Amino acid sequence: MLEIIRTTSNNPNFTRLTDQLDDELCAIYNTKKEDFEDYNRITDLKTVVLAYEEEELVGCGCFKKLDETTLELKRMFIKPAFRGRGIASAIVQELEKWGLELGYTSAFLETGKGQPQAIQLYQKLGYEQITDFLEYEVSDYSVCMRKKLIDL
Repeated sequence: MLEIIRTTSNNPNFTRLTDQLDDELCAIYNTKKEDFEDYNRITDLKTVVLAYEEEELVGCGCFKKLDETTLELKRMFIKPAFRGRGIASAIVQELEKWGLELGYTSAFLETGKGQPQAIQLYQKLGYEQITDFLEYEVSDYSVCMRKKLIDL
């Protein structure tokens, strides 16, 4: 049975999973962890979720404030052996619910062209691709998406 808990970025299980995420992203995009360290560093964040299946840590995600009404989904990761089971959808839905509770009305995320399954998942969950903005403008592989957080 899937259990999703709310926690903080200080949770060592979150750190373990995001290290695995960084390794996977480096392999996909042929980069080094240092290349995106400033962007990917998450500290003192109070909006983190962890997913457990039968008490085994299987996934994570979080969000941070982008502006007064928009949250940014970050650090989404599901261990490869657990993909395709709806865990990522459950994590995103929990993060959106939490964002609504805190007064956010829209969500933004950035993923990459090398992650077609992620793009497909977000589209299935109602995210629409938008023109790149913020620091993602210069990235050739970024895909930016947005969703209004209503009627969840």
